[in-house]
Amino acid sequence: MAKMYLYNMNFISFLKSLLIKQPISENTMKKYLIVGLGNIGNEYDNTRHNIGFKIVDELAKANDISFKNQKLGALTSFKFKGRTFILLKPSTYMNLSGKAVQYWLTKEKVPLENLLVICDDLNISFGTIRIKPRGSAGGHNGLKSINEILNTQQYTRFRFGISDAFSKGRQVDYVLGKWGEKESQLLPERLEKAVQLIKSFGTAGIANTMSEFNGK
Repeated sequence: MAKMYLYNMNFISFLKSLLIKQPISENTMKKYLIVGLGNIGNEYDNTRHNIGFKIVDELAKANDISFKNQKLGALTSFKFKGRTFILLKPSTYMNLSGKAVQYWLTKEKVPLENLLVICDDLNISFGTIRIKPRGSAGGHNGLKSINEILNTQQYTRFRFGISDAFSKGRQVDYVLGKWGEKESQLLPERLEKAVQLIKSFGTAGIANTMSEFNGK
């Protein structure tokens, strides 16, 4: 009877451990996953659709770090003001970006509220930046994949405007096209602003970052 009692008590304790949500450690709360969306391959380098890659590349360059190819993407990380920023460029191609995001969120134990996804946006003018804590995919296949695999839209996305300066029927060519001469001249300042936004997201929070950077 004593053995059976102990067995039952251990089983009950096990069930409780599954039902009771474990507290998130302070170190985990200070980790941020910054995902730049894009397509791998030389043919996609320096295209409008790959602005997510370009922004995290700029952030890595600013912190003198390099990406290494790992499962489902290229990764690197740096520390800033007590926070750890993990940078990810998915290698799954745009339409399957959610697989890489889910894998690295889980592996690094990053809270969903500390996820930031960077993508291009046709609906806002070139260089304009907009950060929001949630929202629909808005026709973006990378965001659509993330929404479906994570089964939520409750994560922060950073949209970089590429404008809609294309003629009818030329949207795909425009999105997958290279930056124009004028855009290329203006990009460095915009990339620097994007780097500032990302650091602000991790240190000042979403509300303050929206107030300071949206529309700028």
